[in-house]
Amino acid sequence: MATGTTSVLARPLKPLGGLFAMSLDTLQAMFKRPFQWREAILQMWFIIRVSIVPTLLVMLGFTLLVIFEVNLLLKDLGALDLSGGIAGIASIQQIGPFVTVVVVAGAGGTAICADLGARTIREEIDAMMVLGIDPIQRLVVPRVIAMVVVAQVLNFIIGAGGLIGGYFFSVYLQGATPGAYVDSIPLFTGPAELIFSMVKALVFGIIAALIACYRGLTVSGGSKGVGDAVNQAVVITITVLVPVSLTITIVQFAVL
Repeated sequence: MATGTTSVLARPLKPLGGLFAMSLDTLQAMFKRPFQWREAILQMWFIIRVSIVPTLLVMLGFTLLVIFEVNLLLKDLGALDLSGGIAGIASIQQIGPFVTVVVVAGAGGTAICADLGARTIREEIDAMMVLGIDPIQRLVVPRVIAMVVVAQVLNFIIGAGGLIGGYFFSVYLQGATPGAYVDSIPLFTGPAELIFSMVKALVFGIIAALIACYRGLTVSGGSKGVGDAVNQAVVITITVLVPVSLTITIVQFAVL
């Protein structure tokens, strides 16, 4: 009875331990040579290609919706000229990093998981290990690096796009003063906030890439298993990112 109970309790921890072990192996493999630059660049281009359009669409929806709602409140309070600062908070500090990696995990992460999952069920990963090729160094490290770089790029695009879109939205549609909009941005968003935004995108990118790679490398059950792993990778990534984002935000407010 006790053994069965222990097995039931320990079963959910097994994937967590496997993910942690793979994360340590990935960190170690990053310092091995030769580095797979070609593979990393190809993965960067692939992730950007599948993520850029969804990122822009989600950016416009989330950022402008938040700016519109908050600007209505600011207008009632007679503080519409602070809309630039609100746009900075929305697009740079909060929405930007989270939306970036949610989209990247949904687009790039699923593709990474499906690719590695297909290689796993075709026993390509086992063949690489037999030939003495480390799949972590050859496949996982370039994808983690690619995801982190793309997350930073898309985070910058969302931040800049949110500020520019918020400017036209606030000034031309809601009557904010152009100079006051621009001047209010540094009141709420400075270098420290930009650094925390980059840190968020960095952490989110690493988490999304590691989860996608781990589920791809641990696929079982043929093509159905690949499909299940892809769905699980997205759900697990978003589930993990919510408390991580909250933790980083709490640390940010505590430090600043």
